[in-house]
Amino acid sequence: MGSEVAIFRLESRTVETVLKTDRLVEAPNWTKDGKALVINGDGRLHRVELARPAMVEIDTGFAGNCNNDHGISPDGTLLAISDSTERGSSGIYTLPIGGGPPTAVTDEVPSYWHGWSPDGGTLAYVANRTGTFQVFTIPVGGGAEREITSDFDHCDGPDYSPDGAWIWFNGERNGAVDLWRIRPDGSDLQKMTGDERVNWFPHPSPDGRHIAYLAYLPGVKGHPRDEHVELRLMPAEGGKPEVLLPLYGGQGTINVPSWAPDSAAFAFVRYDRDK
Repeated sequence: MGSEVAIFRLESRTVETVLKTDRLVEAPNWTKDGKALVINGDGRLHRVELARPAMVEIDTGFAGNCNNDHGISPDGTLLAISDSTERGSSGIYTLPIGGGPPTAVTDEVPSYWHGWSPDGGTLAYVANRTGTFQVFTIPVGGGAEREITSDFDHCDGPDYSPDGAWIWFNGERNGAVDLWRIRPDGSDLQKMTGDERVNWFPHPSPDGRHIAYLAYLPGVKGHPRDEHVELRLMPAEGGKPEVLLPLYGGQGTINVPSWAPDSAAFAFVRYDRDK
């Protein structure tokens, strides 16, 4: 499996390759200072400086089974990770941005992090408590979790709008996977796509104008890696999406928030189908 970490620039509609590796890497986050990306690979997180791209491992302490659901706090000081080392199933932890011992946030598993509220106080994630994955929130310091959705067949990818007014996510009902948004208190659920595509991982841009997301071909089940997919862009208030880039990817491409701080670009991963 060959992986290519890349940047899509909105103004020019061009792609810039940052890093190529024979390792499986996934899910880039963009640091608050705009100088680096954070990716996962081999159960650990790695920092990739854009000026001198190379994978530098971040110390995640005991957490050696980090999956591709990780992200950076709005103030740039903390990392949220999803790791299964301690409990055999994914739980959510935080640690300093430069590395250090993880602190547990969720008591129950499985829990997979996906979004951070703009004020830094709340995490959005998906969890399976009663047989299906739904959207939950929890204070960043831990405590009682709140179930935001309850009647989807499957949910994934919750991510806050930059004003904190909405949580976007992909939700499956009756075999169709669409993008949805909902208020953080669980009210005002709105369906934002309704085409034949299998739509995953919506990410609002920091300026509040756009939603970047991943579109699978009709009939694809789940969110597998080795698929022909499209990166798409839609207005934040809904409307016709634009196809930005066809690619070979899926799982690992844009699982987590990956916009540049200035909203001029976002990072993604694509894969070499010949490896």
